[in-house]
Amino acid sequence: MEYVVPSKRIVSKEDLDEFLKSDAYKEYIGYIERLNDSVKNLKNDAQVEISKNVQTILTILDTLSRWVKEIPPVENSKSRFGNPAFRTFYEKVKNVKLSIPELFKDLVPEPAIIEVGKYFYESFGNEKRIDYGTGHEANFMAWLLCLEKLNVLTEDDDKAVVLRVFTKYIKLMRQLQFDYWLEPAGSHDHKHIKPKSIHDSETVEVFSEQYMYLACIHFINTVKTTASLRWHSPMLDDISACKTWIKVNEGMIKMYKAEVLAKLPIMQHFMFGSLIHFEGGHAQSDDLEDDCGHIHEAKPKVVGEDGVFALGQEYPDCCGIPVPSAIAAAALKSKPRPLPFD
Repeated sequence: MEYVVPSKRIVSKEDLDEFLKSDAYKEYIGYIERLNDSVKNLKNDAQVEISKNVQTILTILDTLSRWVKEIPPVENSKSRFGNPAFRTFYEKVKNVKLSIPELFKDLVPEPAIIEVGKYFYESFGNEKRIDYGTGHEANFMAWLLCLEKLNVLTEDDDKAVVLRVFTKYIKLMRQLQFDYWLEPAGSHDHKHIKPKSIHDSETVEVFSEQYMYLACIHFINTVKTTASLRWHSPMLDDISACKTWIKVNEGMIKMYKAEVLAKLPIMQHFMFGSLIHFEGGHAQSDDLEDDCGHIHEAKPKVVGEDGVFALGQEYPDCCGIPVPSAIAAAALKSKPRPLPFD
């Protein structure tokens, strides 16, 4: 097989519709659903078999966590935007001549490193905007899928992939978000903890280490220090009304399909190569991506006076508008104010 650097192919609604009907989509979402099914009725700390390759992946993520500690945030106290030190960290991870080959030397066949390496470093946020969202998380899942297609991972590793690898990745991403102020762009039925339990801060605090969903709620509570879920996360508040965790799980899968995989602003960044292959859409260059993170033609041609581009996509509202980090705001709020001594 000839491995290639993955590239973006989704730029229009038509491209996205084509992808949603493709084998690449079925393969990707099928992998996620399989992983989801593998850990039903299991806690995060459940005993699972750790294969040699899974342990190598965990060691790689530990290495990145160490790099974060070795690259501290620079003085940026007057700004609520992402810390520039993140770019230093990202460039170290991204180094395809040194870091990537060294990280993957005991895991991936050398010819394939060029392809899986790009999915990997694209999993940790955007170096220009210093942000992180579901699109980057999708790259991590694509990286894991590539490892399975290379027979580095097998179905026997599914439980460990979710309960050890993915949870460690999320922990690393929260470390990145808190240290560098990145802007943030499955459970089962339980005898005592119900979906509505997310409103009980003590329950969330105690069980966040055991259940991934509660860990997410705990993280949100840490960042959003004012008001309630009803105000800043109404969708999560609505979900809490479900009677069973089975319904929550089913709803989250449906929501992932609708709100992530079917959203152009997210999927225009998804990449395809020889392992995750999609011949539809249009080949795109990273050079076409503006600082806002959306893909535009090099010199967009406006049709009429309504600001609609030739590709038929409206210019996104976010373009040119930097968004301050919610984590930064929470961190600044938690600092004690200096006492006046006049």
